[in-house]
Amino acid sequence: MNNRLYGNLVFELSKKGRKGYSLPKNTYEKYSVADLPAGLKRESEATLPECDELTVVRHYTNHSANNFGVNNGFYPLGSCTMKYNPVINEEVAAMKIFADLHPLQPAETCQGALEVYYNLQIMLSNITGLSEFTLNPCAGAHGELTGLMVIRAYHQSRGDEKRTKVLIPDSAHGTNPASAAVCGLEVVEVKSLADGTVDVDDLRSKLSDEVAGMMMTNPNTLGLFEKRIPEIAAMVHECGGLMYYDGANLNPMLGACRPGDMGFDVMHINLHKTFSTPHGGGGPGSGPVGVREGLEQFLPTPRVTEDEEGVLHVMTGDYEKSLGSIGSFFGNFGVILRAYTYILSLGKENIKMVGPLATLNANYIKERLKDVYELPIDTVCKHEFVFNGLKDKSTGVTTMDVAKRLLDYGYHAPTIYFPLLFHEALMIEPTENESKETIDGFVEVMRTIAQEAKDCPDEVKSAPHNTPISRVDDVLAAKHPILNWRQLKEDQAKAE
Repeated sequence: MNNRLYGNLVFELSKKGRKGYSLPKNTYEKYSVADLPAGLKRESEATLPECDELTVVRHYTNHSANNFGVNNGFYPLGSCTMKYNPVINEEVAAMKIFADLHPLQPAETCQGALEVYYNLQIMLSNITGLSEFTLNPCAGAHGELTGLMVIRAYHQSRGDEKRTKVLIPDSAHGTNPASAAVCGLEVVEVKSLADGTVDVDDLRSKLSDEVAGMMMTNPNTLGLFEKRIPEIAAMVHECGGLMYYDGANLNPMLGACRPGDMGFDVMHINLHKTFSTPHGGGGPGSGPVGVREGLEQFLPTPRVTEDEEGVLHVMTGDYEKSLGSIGSFFGNFGVILRAYTYILSLGKENIKMVGPLATLNANYIKERLKDVYELPIDTVCKHEFVFNGLKDKSTGVTTMDVAKRLLDYGYHAPTIYFPLLFHEALMIEPTENESKETIDGFVEVMRTIAQEAKDCPDEVKSAPHNTPISRVDDVLAAKHPILNWRQLKEDQAKAE
């Protein structure tokens, strides 16, 4: 491949005077609006690359090949559930009857879209065992914030203003304490036991009449099922707090159990993880929030309701205790459509297979690799598990080295150095979609790398060898980001 077209910036391919477009003559000059204010005008022409169309197409096509996605290969990113997104989801989301709708249309002109919204609310309630859902939050963390706002509104509605503390296990996702802080709540950390589950004795010591609630992920971020949740829920409820379920790890629960039945009062679901929308690169997302019976009044607006004649309506201002608006319109409707399509495609029967298959795949990988990778907690996991680097520490090969070497073999690396409970954490989540043949291929490569670490450790430590860019200085990239072409050229000139 021509590296000049593959590895260079489009500015470096530019030739002065070369064009890849042709615009018709402006015939509307006499209708032009008044000149822009002088302060808004450029002092010189914009510096743009000048390339022919074929060069531009090849440039971006070649660069797109550097993007790794679940459609390209195995993507075992722990805690993120990079699940395959069926093509039918995309086809439905792109249908003109949905894509051309305007959010300010009268309700009577978009009954079909409102029906999707209304039906998905009911589906999620049935799947989770909760009373009612709002689909308005646009991401998992946005859902966390909304759920915590519901909890705070509940306590404030009873005049219980002193409940400002949220109990959060030390194994939680980082968004949990961040969301609590944004909500104006104080985070109280709860320790984990050696087996990775919540230390109930430590929790008991931190219960008080200042506790607003407790956030839990089940299975937790180690991929372990919290077996004492009924006891924990009873303790938190007894002291007057509410239980919040972080639905980021809902996958292995599908078909096995429901958060509402465990004693949780509020939860969010990451539609973009559990129900298949691809979310690499930070989006798109959707974080619906569900509540138990008695908390529905606090959910945000707008809401979709159905009258006795089956007509759907958009309700906004008739809820005295509602949080009000927490985002634009009805949330990320494209993700809602994809999740709705995915759930309908699976059906009531097949959705029950998701959790068991996710659990089976994860345990299969764990058992086949634990003789060469250190397994700090050797027990049955759910959809994901955590190694603590290579079992043989004498090689000096780190988790980072293993992750970089995987790139040479065409695999995306698992999550590394999270959770923080283990120094060389390597977190693997295969999802329920992957075949045994794909998983076997990944296992063999992981075993090959473990052997390479013994036989030729420098080969692993200097990886990757087959990518356009090798190891980036992450600290320098954060402290001195190169944000434009001129800066790049200036830095190169200084280096020379």
